[in-house]
Amino acid sequence: MRKFEVVSSFKEFHPVLPKRATEGSAGYDLSAVQDVTIDPKQIVLIPTGIKAYMGREEALFIFPRSSLAIKRGLMMSNSVGVIDSDYYGNPDNEGHIMVPLINITEQPVTIKKGERIAQGIFMPFLKTSDDEVKSTERTGGFGSSGH
Repeated sequence: MRKFEVVSSFKEFHPVLPKRATEGSAGYDLSAVQDVTIDPKQIVLIPTGIKAYMGREEALFIFPRSSLAIKRGLMMSNSVGVIDSDYYGNPDNEGHIMVPLINITEQPVTIKKGERIAQGIFMPFLKTSDDEVKSTERTGGFGSSGH
């Protein structure tokens, strides 16, 4: 069963649990949990205060909201984020979903608490018939599978 939960260290910020905007929406809207200003050409990890539980053969793909670049001059620095199922509950940060944004404008841009910045879509993934993994457990937090 898939579900979103609040990261314990962010409970006092009262993060918004992701929701789909309409019945036909594939993505769950992810919001900033606090105000963050991004200077020109700067990349900043925007905290959401949220983690996601999912099945072992699923991943949560994080995409920028379509209006982010056009209206705000912001882009996800990694284009698409991939949240693996074993990121949930890792000892470094509980699986906190953070969105890396880059400001492509010449002016500082402020993201406000509660502003929707990305969307997450749960998807199953396939493995090759000769699949072998280097480790059976995650060793850290954001960007940490590092092999």
